[in-house]
Amino acid sequence: MTFEPERLGQSRSDLAEALRSVRKRAGKTQTWLAHRCNMSQTKISNLESGKLTPSFVDVELILQALGTDNAIAAEIAALARTANTEWQDHWSSRRRGLDKKQNELARLEEVSTEFRFFLLSMITGLLATPEYVRASISDVPGDQSKTIARKLERQQILYDSSKSFTFILTEQAAKWPLLPPLAMAMQIDRLASVSRIPSVRLGVLPLGGHIPERPLNTFTVYDRRLATVETGTGALILRDRRDVTAYREDFNRYEEYAVFGDDCREILTEWSASFTRPRQ
Repeated sequence: MTFEPERLGQSRSDLAEALRSVRKRAGKTQTWLAHRCNMSQTKISNLESGKLTPSFVDVELILQALGTDNAIAAEIAALARTANTEWQDHWSSRRRGLDKKQNELARLEEVSTEFRFFLLSMITGLLATPEYVRASISDVPGDQSKTIARKLERQQILYDSSKSFTFILTEQAAKWPLLPPLAMAMQIDRLASVSRIPSVRLGVLPLGGHIPERPLNTFTVYDRRLATVETGTGALILRDRRDVTAYREDFNRYEEYAVFGDDCREILTEWSASFTRPRQ
């Protein structure tokens, strides 16, 4: 199935109808199916009404229990994949208010335990100084004071000992000159400081040596439940376990080449100094 942005996140009703139809064609009740799949009848009802989006595992269990024909099962699996993918464009987020987006991220961070951030081109808000946060949304019209305050408030999650954070930044992400030189030096110093927080593991990928990988996007993985992939015009929210697993595996490969700990801080110190060193 080809992903069309306008369809992403909008096929839940199609999936619900397909699950309901395949069960009825099999001549089974919701109670029977719930028992076979080790689910509650309420959950089956919610899946078939579209009130609840099934995971890919849920769909596989249901199709196996019903002995669904392979061709039909493939169609329903494709619907499940699309239903578990959401497209959030920047324009819609801005119309709703970026502070609301910050609230959504805060709720996601609250219920997640293990975070993996791969930062290809910029520094994420959790690691940013107030000046960097302000500059990162300077193109958004109107008063963004609430958004800036919420972004900075969210940084407190880094001190939660029940959670673990791994950040990998390319040299480009750390050094992209979004701010004047002195402010950039302070931002990079902030990275070194955050790397000492017990719940944080921060690494960098210097642009040197040989890295036989081809990163295309900034992405974040939350536990094993969800991955977000940033693009120039929005973000994909992926809940299909195969997508999430693929990004976890990508992250693990980049992690092999990243520099952590004291060696990382030594590199960051050099990068910081490069912004304040007199030009020859």
